Amino acid sequence: MNLIVIAVITLGAIGALSAVVLYFAAKKFAVFEDLRIAQIEEVLPAANCGGCGNPGCHAFAEACVKAEDFSKMYCPVGGAAVMSKVAAILGKEAKETVPMIAVVRCNGTCAHRPRTNIYDGATSCAVASALYGGDTDCSYGCLGCGDCVVACKFDAIHMNAETRLPEVVEETCTACGACVKACPKSIIELRKKGPKSRRIFVSCVNKDKGALSRKACEVSCIACGKCEKVCEFDAITIENNLAYIDYNKCRLCRKCVEVCPTGAIQELNFPSKKVENN
Repeated sequence: MNLIVIAVITLGAIGALSAVVLYFAAKKFAVFEDLRIAQIEEVLPAANCGGCGNPGCHAFAEACVKAEDFSKMYCPVGGAAVMSKVAAILGKEAKETVPMIAVVRCNGTCAHRPRTNIYDGATSCAVASALYGGDTDCSYGCLGCGDCVVACKFDAIHMNAETRLPEVVEETCTACGACVKACPKSIIELRKKGPKSRRIFVSCVNKDKGALSRKACEVSCIACGKCEKVCEFDAITIENNLAYIDYNKCRLCRKCVEVCPTGAIQELNFPSKKVENN
């Protein structure tokens, strides 16, 4: 028989056998994806920000389908509206969530925290933090290089050129937490947005003793304890020379703001208090 014909028949047989083997292998090792994953991914915002704790929206959709405790699943970008749709797809009930927002816990502006040296290196907070403590005497405060701005995918945080501090845009902040992770000084925190976007927090993370912290920044917390004493809701604690307000306990009475001798406690979006005429 012609060698060419033999070769063709042999190759054809090998091809047919390979096809059969691949067919049965595909059947045996086939991975079937739950159709609900695609349905959930369609209602997600496709931000892929990682704020949910997963590497992307597809991974979050898979996690929702597999989750035994759905109450722990939350998309910070889509919020309650999106989670209600996800819950409906899964035949579950979405828990009520409290809106969160990023806050900058440093008020060390150029006026409050004078520069004592000049940093001449890579424009990166991560790099600057690894090399030295900062260009002021406060080694805890904002470095001003804007790593948080770069990390934000929603254009929700900008650097103020005058104060050299980041400012959060409330209308676009999704509380994804990217800026929190990007800050090497841990001055950005996710806190409860509060009724009418009203919030009270200690805008300082300096853990030095009072005299040292006040010398570095005139609006630094000095851990005097006045705020803790005046709070009727046990919302304020002093630890490591620094006051902290628990937003779950705070009732926004603003008494702590009034007694703080350095102005370290910030109040946002409150109406101005009326001045009583004598």
